[in-house]
Amino acid sequence: MATKINTARVISAGAMVLAPPPLESGDRLRRAEFERRYEAMPWVKKAELIEGVAYMGSPVRQKSHSKPHSLIITWLGTYCAATPGADVGDNATVRLDLDNEPQPDALLRIEPEAGGHSRISEDDYIEGPPELVVEIAASSASYDLHDKLHAYRRNMIQEYIVWRIYDQQIDWWELEEGEYQRLTPPEDGVVHSRVFPGLCLNIPALLKGDLADVLATLQSALKHEAHAAFVARLAGKDA
Repeated sequence: MATKINTARVISAGAMVLAPPPLESGDRLRRAEFERRYEAMPWVKKAELIEGVAYMGSPVRQKSHSKPHSLIITWLGTYCAATPGADVGDNATVRLDLDNEPQPDALLRIEPEAGGHSRISEDDYIEGPPELVVEIAASSASYDLHDKLHAYRRNMIQEYIVWRIYDQQIDWWELEEGEYQRLTPPEDGVVHSRVFPGLCLNIPALLKGDLADVLATLQSALKHEAHAAFVARLAGKDA
């Protein structure tokens, strides 16, 4: 049964106030109006503003989104547990600029006290660019690889990962001199983060859904001196 939109007038301090119009895919809005409409629709669990255009979430399928999403969150959460000063997010709304308020599938950020570029606002939203963002996309035709990629690049998100489910492909971009460069995985298929020492992704294992192997590869990297030095730097101490 569809949820009814309440567009009735409301009496507020003696004034007649109209409820905001419903948020719909394709709406062209600035961030403040996007937030006003989104907040008035609490039953909507995912909506994004990308380059001034609203995108509404669709029902989530298990094999093509929910399970891959859970694997990514487990991978990033494991890294975060071993890295004080890092913070993981799952479907968090991010205020990037006046035309972009995405809700990435997963993100990893450095706390501002440790030198990160994003912060938590008074109303509990992330403001500014997280250091790393992950999106689960259907294919190369997804807006995750077009308008959203351009918005992330322009807002200086340092690393961007897209898992293209139907293509069985994982793309990892690094920001270099203001442009994204897609990394070429080495022969073993293990890609290492430049921003987060110790964070590595065993791409062949992830594509097979072998979470145990993904985490074993990560745990091995977390034992290296580079990760210990990074943790010390986040804490403001010498390694």
